[in-house]
Amino acid sequence: MGDILYLCTIKMKQMKKIFALAAVAMMAAMSAQAQRLRVGEPEGSGMEEEVVNAYFTQGEMPDMMVFLPGPPDSTSVAFMNDVARYYWGKEMRKDPERAAQATRDAVYGLETILTEFEEAFGMKITKEDTPEIYKVLLEGTATCDSICTKPKREYMRRRPFMVFNEPTLTPEDEEALRKNGSFPSGHTLLGWSSALLMMEINPDRATEILARGYRYGENRLVVGAHWQSDTDAARLAASAAYARLHTSERFLEQMKKARAEYAEKTGQTTEVRALNASPQQSARIYRIDGTPADKTTRGIVIEEGKKKIVP
Repeated sequence: MGDILYLCTIKMKQMKKIFALAAVAMMAAMSAQAQRLRVGEPEGSGMEEEVVNAYFTQGEMPDMMVFLPGPPDSTSVAFMNDVARYYWGKEMRKDPERAAQATRDAVYGLETILTEFEEAFGMKITKEDTPEIYKVLLEGTATCDSICTKPKREYMRRRPFMVFNEPTLTPEDEEALRKNGSFPSGHTLLGWSSALLMMEINPDRATEILARGYRYGENRLVVGAHWQSDTDAARLAASAAYARLHTSERFLEQMKKARAEYAEKTGQTTEVRALNASPQQSARIYRIDGTPADKTTRGIVIEEGKKKIVP
């Protein structure tokens, strides 16, 4: 009887392993079809997510653990900078306006991005009114987001509020954040990839969009949830992920639709803003800002709807 029980125990363990492997395989297959973007929930919360059709799977994205170094050692100069910047963030909390903005930015998700970046972008983006722009942002940022999954899990870096045993600006998020690695910053990656995508749609507002994108990541220091090196690495990773997007024909087609939708919504029918030229002007050569040019103009001009460089 003892031998039979022993054999049954062995069989049960083997079956558990088989079921576990099957579950992992199933999850991998599902991941290959879609990536998830957390909408309106704190990073690492594990709450409801919106499934989107990502342009690449996590395995098809650049491996951040290969092309970037990991978090700095606690005895390094880089970590000394991390500590100094942590105290800078605490000082910034004394500014009510900055603290309020950092708290709003802490709500992870595309909806926060659309609200907080609206002024910088120059136009309100919604799923209903600007579906093509919304779609490329949703799918693009979800794809970029996957690049940080592996390093977060492998490094499991402790966050500054854990190291210093001090509260953050968002105490309601702390329990979830303790279970989610600090390196790289997922919020910063979302903010910077969103800024790059928005800039491509509306290049005329590039400066404002990038400034807001940078501050979005910087606000993670103000909250006390991330180190400076977490945000630095996230911006580099977001840039690499953004470049990878441009190797997808589906992404390029969707971006083309988004740009066309933006041009239609803003009354732009060509690359040149016709509003900058008076109705009486009939010039067919324009400077990059839309004002008329002539054959003596040097630099970048637009002639017959095409950009060219005149030496």
